[in-house]
Amino acid sequence: MVYKFVILSDEEDLFSREISIDADSTFLDLHEAILKSVKYDNSQMTSFFLCNEDWEKEQEITLVEMDTAADYDSITMEKAVLSDYLDEEGQKLLYVFDYLADRAFFIRLKTIETGKHLDKALVTKSEGNAPKQTVDFDEDFSKLAKNDNFDTDFYGDEEYDLDELDAEGFDFGESSEPFEEASF
Repeated sequence: MVYKFVILSDEEDLFSREISIDADSTFLDLHEAILKSVKYDNSQMTSFFLCNEDWEKEQEITLVEMDTAADYDSITMEKAVLSDYLDEEGQKLLYVFDYLADRAFFIRLKTIETGKHLDKALVTKSEGNAPKQTVDFDEDFSKLAKNDNFDTDFYGDEEYDLDELDAEGFDFGESSEPFEEASF
């Protein structure tokens, strides 16, 4: 059986990839095919998440074992076979490729072709440029600070008047009313 996946990014509108891979391959094989298709190196922590119809994360499949606690079922890409977790067209996955900035590709199982077999994953469609593999927060903030539209006086602005907030009904002084604890 062969699975064909469609991979999209919310960062790059013209980006898309299609990867065909044997259903008996592991998530590690799919991970390596994705990295190769977008020309990313293998230096970052990554994970797949099986998702529901609303792209909400359900089951995580990690590159390396993350937790050794007995009450947590850790699934690694190397041990997880695609066909054990994916069995119907349209299933959704997230592939988190930048943990620090929580950036991911959106993946959908487009088709399942029975009676076929692939020895290795194939990129059958490649359009657009992939987003950068990681975000350099210092560099990106420096670009924002140099932008003429970026207001560096947003805090402590001379025109900012604390009394305006008081006029709107906000009271920053101490209250004489007792504080009631809320129970949750």
